[in-house]
Amino acid sequence: MTTALTVAIWVAVGLVGVTVLAGLVRIATARDDASRAIVGDLVFFSGVALLVLMGILKESAAVVDAAMLAAMLGVLATVALARIVTRGRR
Repeated sequence: MTTALTVAIWVAVGLVGVTVLAGLVRIATARDDASRAIVGDLVFFSGVALLVLMGILKESAAVVDAAMLAAMLGVLATVALARIVTRGRR
């Protein structure tokens, strides 16, 4: 892997890490459940992004596959949270 690509990945890891920290602060300061649910999804998918970036950095296909499975499960969790917040209304 080239040095420029490695630097770009580490910069992306830093940016996504800042996003996770900002999301955690926002979860702590959110006033309603809907905001917490949305920011919780942001934090989850940012974690998946970190997993993908580390998989690319370590050149591990297994890590990227695990991130893909986590993203699929995260979509289901998003739908479940939306149903809970709306109390089942469509």
